[in-house]
Amino acid sequence: MGNSSGSYMKGVAAIHRKYQVALKRAKSRQQVLNAYWKHKKESESLLARHLKDEMGEVKRIKGKMEYR
Repeated sequence: MGNSSGSYMKGVAAIHRKYQVALKRAKSRQQVLNAYWKHKKESESLLARHLKDEMGEVKRIKGKMEYR
């Protein structure tokens, strides 16, 4: 998990940087909202991939254990 968790954190940091830049550049209320919706979509996508990777790890570990 160590490596995937690190890449997830880097991904989150990158998405937040992009979001903050977009907010600072926004000149209208609609641009602020658009920045948020894009940020939300990217965040949810990244989280979904991360959780999928973690579930794969859980299944690998579980598969090596004796069933009780």
